[in-house]
Amino acid sequence: MTAVSAEQDVWGLLSQVRQLTEPALRKAVRRLPEPTRAVAEYHFGWRDQGGNPAPGDWGKGIRGALVVASARAMGADPEQAVPAAAGVELVHNFSLVHDDLMDRDALRRKRPAVWSLFGDAQAVLTGDALLVVAMEVLAEDRTMLGELCDALLALVAGQSADLAFEQRTDVDLDECLAMAAGKTAALLSSACALGGLAARATPRQTNALRRFGHHMGLAFQLVDDLLGIWGRSSVSGKPVGADLRRRKKSLPVVAALRADVPEAWRLAEVYLSGTGPLGEAEIREAARLVDRAGGRAWAEQEAQRQRDRALAALAAADPEPEGARTLTSLAEVITQRHW
Repeated sequence: MTAVSAEQDVWGLLSQVRQLTEPALRKAVRRLPEPTRAVAEYHFGWRDQGGNPAPGDWGKGIRGALVVASARAMGADPEQAVPAAAGVELVHNFSLVHDDLMDRDALRRKRPAVWSLFGDAQAVLTGDALLVVAMEVLAEDRTMLGELCDALLALVAGQSADLAFEQRTDVDLDECLAMAAGKTAALLSSACALGGLAARATPRQTNALRRFGHHMGLAFQLVDDLLGIWGRSSVSGKPVGADLRRRKKSLPVVAALRADVPEAWRLAEVYLSGTGPLGEAEIREAARLVDRAGGRAWAEQEAQRQRDRALAALAAADPEPEGARTLTSLAEVITQRHW
């Protein structure tokens, strides 16, 4: 499969799933009381800053696409997976609203983040409300609800570890990978398992899909960390360099800090010796040192390794050929994405 055809597969899938899922998302958000509903509609891009109707930009919809693609790979119609896809996207957006608040990231999807426009309290309430309606969407299927709740608890543990790492100077790579498994991979893993459950796949197949999503999620976080240092805000819609500014222990940074080379020693002096945010010159120096100490190369290689492990897990799920092709395309594009 060429890179071009893989990208075409993925963009076609994402577009289709967004069209399938958006009515369910809008219906769920309409359940929210004001002013939380207006804030949520802004977050999803359905309203502008002035409260006027807008075309809508609620992201790529990757997690919902994983639900639908996994269900299709198990022989189900896409429509069977729409409630689960909507539930996963609502949880994902709850986590984004709260993450932006905790990390004080002022931009989301090239627009002011919810907390920066409506205040901290409204960000907390809106995230909470999105989580409630996500649970409501899946309330009639206790197996699916349990799957999503397990992912949520892992997500909370991962986010807690990420925040705790900011105060530590001795984080190792195993701890950092475990943090990423909770913070990011848990929801992608759950999305794939939910697709299997929607399709009434066997427990063995569902577990294989869960492993596929886990490794895909780790690859996704590795690429996200790389883009957070060397990407472009105009493409990602997020502030590049923000993690370095906050001295975050992202995977490339921790890999670089564990190296036994002069660049790693200098990186430790710049990164670990203070407590406040890094300045612009320090951010540029830290990015250069992470690269020179091997953190960038390690993260790129690890993303490829996680992609390979994801594809091995996918094969173990015995997917239908067309579904396998779509999920393989997703793994390829996520590993090589620039957004």
